[in-house]
Amino acid sequence: MQVFVTGASGHIGSALIPDLLHHGHEVVGLARSGGSAAAVEALGATVRRGSLDDLDVLREAATASDGVIHLAFKHEEMRSGDFEGAIATDQRALGVIGEALAGSGKPLVGTSGTLMLTFNGLERTGTESDVVEAGPRVDAENAVIALADRGVRSSIVRLPPIVHSSLDHHGFLPGLIGFARRNGVAGYVGDGANRWPAVHTLDAARVYRLALESAPAGSRLHAVADQGIPFRTLAEAIGRHLDLPAATVPPEEIEATFDYLAFFVSLDNPTSSTLTRELLDWEPTHPGLVDDIDEGHYFEE
Repeated sequence: MQVFVTGASGHIGSALIPDLLHHGHEVVGLARSGGSAAAVEALGATVRRGSLDDLDVLREAATASDGVIHLAFKHEEMRSGDFEGAIATDQRALGVIGEALAGSGKPLVGTSGTLMLTFNGLERTGTESDVVEAGPRVDAENAVIALADRGVRSSIVRLPPIVHSSLDHHGFLPGLIGFARRNGVAGYVGDGANRWPAVHTLDAARVYRLALESAPAGSRLHAVADQGIPFRTLAEAIGRHLDLPAATVPPEEIEATFDYLAFFVSLDNPTSSTLTRELLDWEPTHPGLVDDIDEGHYFEE
C-alpha cells in the first residue's frame, strides 16, 4: 500500500521507512525542510513538502494514501516550554487526517506514550486495556481511537519514554546524558526505584508497520520491550560510561538538574506489552536498554 508518514525524517521514521519499503509498501514522507527532504529521499521514500501546520497538505496526502502513520510532533516547542502549543498543533493535524480518512476503512496509526498512564494514578503495571479519559496527548490518542466508529481502521502505538538506538539523537536518553555531563552527576529522584519501560527503535518501527497492516480498528498497542528499568539502574549505566557518580538529587534541585524532564523523572511507569505481542505476533529482537547503552554509541562525540 502507499503509506503517508509524518515525521518521516525523524528518529522512528528513519527506521520505519526502510522497514515499510522492505515489506513491499510505497512511502510518501512529510518533510518540512530541505534537509528533511534529502533525508527522506535517501531512505527511498517520495517527499511531500510541508509541516503539521500545512493542513491542506496533510488532507491531500492522507486522501491520496492507502494508510497513514502519524509520527510527527513539535518536540522543539515541548522542550522550549510551549507544550500546549505543540499539543494543539498535533490535535489539529490529526483532525484533518481523520476527516480525510473517515469512511474509507483505511488504517491510521497514531502515536501516544506509556507515561500518560501515570496521569490517571495507575499504581500497577500498565496494560493496553488501560484508558485515560483526558489530558495532554491523551486527547489526541482518544480521538484516533474514536475514528474506529467513523470507518477508519485506527490504532495507537504507545511509546515508552525511552526509545533507544544509534538513531536516537534527541530523545529522553540523550537528554539525561547531557544533564549528567552538565551537572557532573548522573541523577535520580529518591531511591531511584521508579521504573521506566523502553524499546529499541527498530523494534518500535516494526510495531508501527504491523499495526498498519493488521491491527483491528480501535487498538491500543504498547511498543515495549523492557517492562520497567529502575531509574537508578539507568543513571548508573550513564554514570559508568561518563565516569561520573550516580546519586539522588535533592528535591529543591530536581528542576534545575533535569530541566524539561523534571516533571517526568520521578514517575513510575512499568508497562506490559503482552496483548500487543499476541495481537501482532511481535517480539523484540534487538538489544535491551542497558545493553544498548553499554554498546557506547550514545557517548561518541
